[in-house]
Amino acid sequence: MNKLEQLRQRSQVVADTGDIEAIRRYRPHDATTNPSLLFKAAQLPQYREHIAASLAWAQNHSGDRAKLAAIKLAVAIGGEILQLVPGVVSTEVDARLSFDTRATIDYARRLIALYEQAGVERERVLIKVASTWEGIAAAGVLEREGIHCNLTLLFSFCQAVACAEAGVTLISPFVGRILDWHKANSGRDHYSPEEDPGVVSVRGIYQYYKSRDYPTIVMGASFRNTGEIEALAGCDRLTISPQLLQALEEDPTALAAGLETDVEREPRPARPLSEAEFRYQLNNDAMATEKLAEGIRNFVQDQERLESLLRQQIEGAAKDNAAANSQAF
Repeated sequence: MNKLEQLRQRSQVVADTGDIEAIRRYRPHDATTNPSLLFKAAQLPQYREHIAASLAWAQNHSGDRAKLAAIKLAVAIGGEILQLVPGVVSTEVDARLSFDTRATIDYARRLIALYEQAGVERERVLIKVASTWEGIAAAGVLEREGIHCNLTLLFSFCQAVACAEAGVTLISPFVGRILDWHKANSGRDHYSPEEDPGVVSVRGIYQYYKSRDYPTIVMGASFRNTGEIEALAGCDRLTISPQLLQALEEDPTALAAGLETDVEREPRPARPLSEAEFRYQLNNDAMATEKLAEGIRNFVQDQERLESLLRQQIEGAAKDNAAANSQAF
């Protein structure tokens, strides 16, 4: 077996892409998207029909047409992905709402309503929310409503603890971005997989969850190389880019040992993490603070780029209609 086949025997493999062709090729169990991936997908010719349908739908609803079309497009692409994977698809809340609990809840409910209108059961969708205090609080409310959540942009232990205590379905700790920060700030350019700071972080979170019987799923994300993936073989789920899926598929050698899945049981904390404790611990972790802020900014930028692309099409269609009307007269 190649390494991808071996990995599938130990972890659920998730495709970190909105590219339908890549999903069809690698046959992941689940798929996850974000504004960056949707922006790239929106520029591919195979999505033109989805874009046109999303723009037409937005025209019949009040509000900013580009923002509405972006929501509808995310659901349309998610629905197409679900025809190819047996599991779930993750769809992201607008990152501009990362510090607004109520707005995050409303946005998530709207996404789920659109999926259900398209015939997709809510059990097949994970709502992606940034792991801010406000985002975690929103996820706790949504989970109690039967809307399952994927807490993303997770870089620190305190974020993981708060997510477990809120009862979220899944977390996505960002392995590669943690490594990026340490390389940039330590003056060190190489880490072995076993000492990779991102790998060490996810292993610690995994051990904490399993030893205390938290049901929250740990899904390693944002990998920079296959060594990181192998070091986390055995983790509940791993979301992997098409490029790294290909590298694993082309490697016929034995997969590395991975993480230790047999853990001793420990008692849960006597009380949940308070907001003040969460904010202090996050603030005290320079890497997590910087990467969380950077990640939100980058997702906002790509969300705005997607909306700008859709807005250009709206304006182009309006000009074409105006020209056609003037010719008719």
